[in-house]
Amino acid sequence: MKTKKIAAVLLTFIMAIGLMAGCGASNTNQSDSNNDSQSTSTNQSGNEEADTNSENTTDTTENTSTGNGKTLVVYYSASGNTKDVAEKIAKITEADLFEIEPVEPYTDDDLDWTDDDSRVSREHDDESLRDVELVSTTVDNWDSYDTVYIGYPIWWGIAAWPIDNFVKENDFTGKTVIPFCTAATSGIGDSGNLLEEMTGTGDWKEGERFHGGASESDISSWIDSLGL
Repeated sequence: MKTKKIAAVLLTFIMAIGLMAGCGASNTNQSDSNNDSQSTSTNQSGNEEADTNSENTTDTTENTSTGNGKTLVVYYSASGNTKDVAEKIAKITEADLFEIEPVEPYTDDDLDWTDDDSRVSREHDDESLRDVELVSTTVDNWDSYDTVYIGYPIWWGIAAWPIDNFVKENDFTGKTVIPFCTAATSGIGDSGNLLEEMTGTGDWKEGERFHGGASESDISSWIDSLGL
């Protein structure tokens, strides 16, 4: 009888131990499962944050811009007609102005092309006299301009030579160059092409001739047609 009681107690004890072991394994598995879930959640959150940071970096890069540069109007004016057109171009394009000035300015008598002994007549006949010294050929912040209009009167079918030394002494690399001129009857001819040959740099476009006193609306229409 006592043997049966002892056996029953032992059996009960063994069953109790088995139940405790099962609960412990269950708790361990549950804990591991929770840890896996937390790890997955953490990784997912970290990836989402990394993706967000990547998107923000991309947006910042895309929004960075250096701009298109500025516009400059360079001109030589003998009687004021070219200056008038240059100032209108600068107004329309919101450009800066640079006037080419000879150290020895041309007087009205100098400009009398009907006089064979006038300054321009002598310079026309002797090309060595066309090396006109200028007050300055240096434009402040030249590199900041990527569009340059160059204006001049037409003398004997070409650009007035006081502009030559400015063109020769400046580097137009990377710039769009647009010549314009003023003349009573002559067209722009090859004047722009000849200036381009002098400098050998820049993207020179076909120019335009204007009469003295050209209207702002006519000049604006021409600028619009350039498609800049």
